[in-house]
Amino acid sequence: MAEEVVVHVGDGNFDDEILKADKPALVDFWAPWCGPCKAIGPSVEALADQYKGQIKVAKVNIDDNPKTAQAYGVMSIPTVLLFKGGKVLDTLVGLVPKERLETFLKKAL
Repeated sequence: MAEEVVVHVGDGNFDDEILKADKPALVDFWAPWCGPCKAIGPSVEALADQYKGQIKVAKVNIDDNPKTAQAYGVMSIPTVLLFKGGKVLDTLVGLVPKERLETFLKKAL
């Protein structure tokens, strides 16, 4: 991939990048030490590539951005939140197959 399709957001730019986004957003809350987070990562990236232009895909490192994780009640990771119009549309917690992630993502399209 020449162009980065997954953006890294945090406490400082979450509102501008996600809540004010002009399209729905899928946000993956993760941490570098989390095995299931590493396992779901390739699926998130593949969907970001597949739905480029239709949905914004972002990752939030909870260790570096605790305020954002706390604000959205992220208790365990991976947690994937689906945003549309600046509001949380749905939440998915835990390691899930790519097909389940894609079905989840399509709720916002």
